Amino acid sequence: MNPFLFSLICGLVFGIVDVLMMLPLDIPGKTLAMLAAFLNRFAIGFIIPLIHVSLPMWLMGAIVGFMVSLPDAIVTYVYASIIAVGVIGGLIIGWAAGKWITGYSEK
Repeated sequence: MNPFLFSLICGLVFGIVDVLMMLPLDIPGKTLAMLAAFLNRFAIGFIIPLIHVSLPMWLMGAIVGFMVSLPDAIVTYVYASIIAVGVIGGLIIGWAAGKWITGYSEK
C-alpha cells in the first residue's frame, strides 16, 4: 500500500478511536480536549508509516507514540493513560506499517 495513503488512514482511525474513548469522560473543556486528542493521535498515526529507519517498525511506532504523547501527558498531569494509549497505538500502527506498506521489511 502507498505509505502516504496508509498514513492518512492510520491517523484518522487512531484519532477517531481516541475521541470515542473520551466521549464518556466528564472533563472541563471537553470539545477542545477531544480536538487536541484527535490531532495528537492523528499525528502519531500519520508520522509512523512515513518513517523508514533501521529499527523494527513496531519499535519505531512505540517510540514515536511515546514521544508525541509525552507533552500532552505533562501538560495534563495524566501520564499513564495518555502515554499507554500512545505507545500501544504506535506499536500497532508500526507493526501494521511494517506488514502492509510495500517496500518495508519487518525486522
